[in-house]
Amino acid sequence: MSGSNLAEKHVPEIDEEESALTRTSLTLMEGIALIVGTNIGAGVLSLAYGTKNAGWPVLLFWILLTGTLTTIMMLYVAETTLRTRKDLQLSGLTAKYVGKTGSWIMFISVAINALGAMTAYASGSGEVLSELFNLPPFVGSLLFFIPAAGVIWLGLKVAGISGRVVTIGMLVLVAILVIASIVGPKIQAEFILYTDLKFAIPVFSLVVFSFLAQYIVPELARGYATDSKKDIKNLPKAIIFGMLITGFLLALIPFAALGIIGPDDMTEVVTIAWADALGQWAFFIANGFALLAMLTSFWGIGQSFMTNIIDQFKFTSEWDIKSRLISVGVVTITPFIIAYSGLIGFVDALSVAGSFAGVVMSILPVIMINKARKVNEQEPAWNCGRLAHPAIQTLTIVIFIGAAAYTLLGLFNVLPKGW
Repeated sequence: MSGSNLAEKHVPEIDEEESALTRTSLTLMEGIALIVGTNIGAGVLSLAYGTKNAGWPVLLFWILLTGTLTTIMMLYVAETTLRTRKDLQLSGLTAKYVGKTGSWIMFISVAINALGAMTAYASGSGEVLSELFNLPPFVGSLLFFIPAAGVIWLGLKVAGISGRVVTIGMLVLVAILVIASIVGPKIQAEFILYTDLKFAIPVFSLVVFSFLAQYIVPELARGYATDSKKDIKNLPKAIIFGMLITGFLLALIPFAALGIIGPDDMTEVVTIAWADALGQWAFFIANGFALLAMLTSFWGIGQSFMTNIIDQFKFTSEWDIKSRLISVGVVTITPFIIAYSGLIGFVDALSVAGSFAGVVMSILPVIMINKARKVNEQEPAWNCGRLAHPAIQTLTIVIFIGAAAYTLLGLFNVLPKGW
């Protein structure tokens, strides 16, 4: 029996066009877990540090605005996939509806965000395991990446099941840390309520990066692409519920951490300072949360990046051994090279990646959904309705381009960077 048969619960194809990507079957909870697990990773670990100058109210504003706009963009991609007979990843959908140049822009955007996060996981996991078990950081990174890559190799269904289990564990650890922060050292109002608007825009770029799951919508789409309209309608449900839970966690974790630590003592990876503030008992819980957050996000973005590589480079099948070795190798080995070269700062890297991705993911999904509606290969079981109004599309593009321009000016010290 082949590896694909062991790893995937296949669903018969409902179109005649062949795709290199294999359909599987996801439950609603598995889809939600993939959204939440993918989002809660490098971004949430850096948000408290990236927010320390602007203030938590500024972060909350951007989470509400960015979360709403990003969810709408994800729903645009969802409708585009449902109007397309062939199973395609983001780069493939962009090639179909925007053109070859657009597909390379999209692929580069996926690669930058994926490698930005994976690089953070390569270094972050090594540091955490080094602290826990007194290992060299490089060895700790290897211990994290080898089993994490194994789940990516086994496919979308295994990633969904694993993500559901680990996400529940991650939420339990977060709840313990937040409750301990409220009843223990106590939340200090002066650490939470201050604002400095001149540092507001850079926080936006970090928040954009924190919503990484926008890239896995096509993965979810092929997980719900069965003959059942009920299953297909689980796609927008998974996106909306997953993003609501994500937004809540992105606001809650910096609230609790900043509230007891304050801006002056905040570390780039929030769990380090958080555990110090709560006491020795929180050391393992905080580091355990960080590891689980990196692990679930690794599975989501790693799976998406892998299949984008397969789609973009026109590999025959995602289950062809040679193709899978190449794509999984790129996903897992490249971040090690970047992480241990020491070329770029952790939070700066996430900010730049978020800005670039924000522009790409605000413009291309708009073009794709409008073109897909004109072509209309097949009538979708679900559509965005009035969410695709031109006013909403224009507002999203203007906001994301403006924030990206600010970030670039910040890199050249024309405007404040934010941290």
